[in-house]
Amino acid sequence: MKKISKQLLFIAIAAILFSCGKKKTNTAASILSEETIPVKIMPVERMEAYAEINSTGLLTTVNEAKYSFKIGGVIESIRVNEGQFFRKGQLLATLKITEIDAQLQQATLEYEKTKREYARASNLYKDSVYTLEQLQNTKTGLDIAQKAVDAVVFNKRYAYIYANADGFVTAKIGNEGEVVSGGIPVLAINETSGISDWVLKVGVTDKEWSSIETGNRATVILDAFPGKTIAATVFRKSQAADMGSGSYQVELKMALGVIKPAIGMFGKATITTGNKTSLPAIPYDAILEADGNNAFVFIPAGNNGVKKVPLVIESFNNQSVIIKTGLENITDIIVSNSAFLNEKSTIKIIK
Repeated sequence: MKKISKQLLFIAIAAILFSCGKKKTNTAASILSEETIPVKIMPVERMEAYAEINSTGLLTTVNEAKYSFKIGGVIESIRVNEGQFFRKGQLLATLKITEIDAQLQQATLEYEKTKREYARASNLYKDSVYTLEQLQNTKTGLDIAQKAVDAVVFNKRYAYIYANADGFVTAKIGNEGEVVSGGIPVLAINETSGISDWVLKVGVTDKEWSSIETGNRATVILDAFPGKTIAATVFRKSQAADMGSGSYQVELKMALGVIKPAIGMFGKATITTGNKTSLPAIPYDAILEADGNNAFVFIPAGNNGVKKVPLVIESFNNQSVIIKTGLENITDIIVSNSAFLNEKSTIKIIK
């Protein structure tokens, strides 16, 4: 009896162990089933649109200038301050003209002397005392003296700085009492006759420069006025690269309206070129971890796997996200349950 009881006990234990093992197998299968994530995929569509170029730059006016005296001397007065507006023809700065007045008086006296000598030579020539050559030499001396007076008068005119156009002072470089040489800047100014004279200068690459045309439309956002999108057009393009940055300058004229800007404000521009391009367009639901223009999507891979692909976003519209780079040679993307995926996930494609 004891022997039979032991056999029955062994069979019972074996049955329990078999039952536990089967349950464990069923549990593993259940877990595997839970890790298989159902997803939907869709083909990558392409959208034709005008190419856009994004760049940044600083605000300035159409014309900038550095005013200086033609001749050297001591600065007598500077009649404007930094930031001050002025009108065309307004006197902005003067030199002390004591020295130039002395030069003018000296040149005038020399002219009067040669004028008398020429009159005397003319009379002597009539009396056949002077030769024609002597008379001509005296006339040449008179002409030289006259030109010397004209040169001093001209220089005296440029001992004063007058505004060539309406504008404002951006930098006061010289000060009263300083000795300056001719041509050394005294005032840095920006000419402006109205709000339409303001431009945003942005730098672009040579490839971007070649696709931009004068008159292309653009939009500008100034950091000083967040949330305000300003309409703009391409006003002109530089014909040479900037020596410092190596980029090419493009100037955008803006419709500022009531906005009153200042020189040097930072702005961001989006220029719409005339070149059409075909770019991938995907749903918003497919985008992951968007950070600025950078994001990710998942695409199906072999053996029911997935692959995470980095993207660069070009722009957005009401229906989809336009992709600049990242989806080359990719035909399908995952558009559902992307947030639950990682690169070790197993997927099941559903319709």
